Amino acid sequence: MANVTTLSAARINNRVKALGRQISRDARGRRLDVVVTMDRSFVFAADLVRAITSPVVLHFVREDVRDVELAGKRRREVFFADRSATAPKDHPEFKGRDVLLVDCVLDSGITQEFLLRRLGENKPRSLRLAVLLDKISRRRVALEPDYFGFRIASNLLWSGYGLAASNGTGRNGKGLMAGSSANGAGRRAGGGRKAR
Repeated sequence: MANVTTLSAARINNRVKALGRQISRDARGRRLDVVVTMDRSFVFAADLVRAITSPVVLHFVREDVRDVELAGKRRREVFFADRSATAPKDHPEFKGRDVLLVDCVLDSGITQEFLLRRLGENKPRSLRLAVLLDKISRRRVALEPDYFGFRIASNLLWSGYGLAASNGTGRNGKGLMAGSSANGAGRRAGGGRKAR
């Protein structure tokens, strides 16, 4: 049987509340524009913003990874669609505002770095990144989250708490579960251990 690592709902709840307190202290009562990456971050973001005492305005973006051809060479590009806007002119203006990007998992960091650069083009007063799971050993860019819930082993595939297993199920799990391989993700197994 695959070795399974779990993070209980109570442990996640306590950590998210602590992150909310930390973010609230840093915000000092100022409005926060929270940008949430969909679809995997919706549960984490919902719990996190309820733990923040500053006024919050929510914005939702969805990443779209495409292979494009540029100067005869194919490369992978990341595009973002603003889910809260109805037309290009409605895209949020962050100049002089405090912006918090919320994502559930920070892995290679490429996607988050790209989005942070795009958000930074609006010249916000502050721009920070909050993630629940930080897979630090897989980082491919020089990026560290300002706030993180748990640092975890990078070879683990997680499901629950908004994250889907490889077959698309498991998002409704109250806790998080991971196996050491794709076959172990989202399955309960004997002899599992709890993450630290």
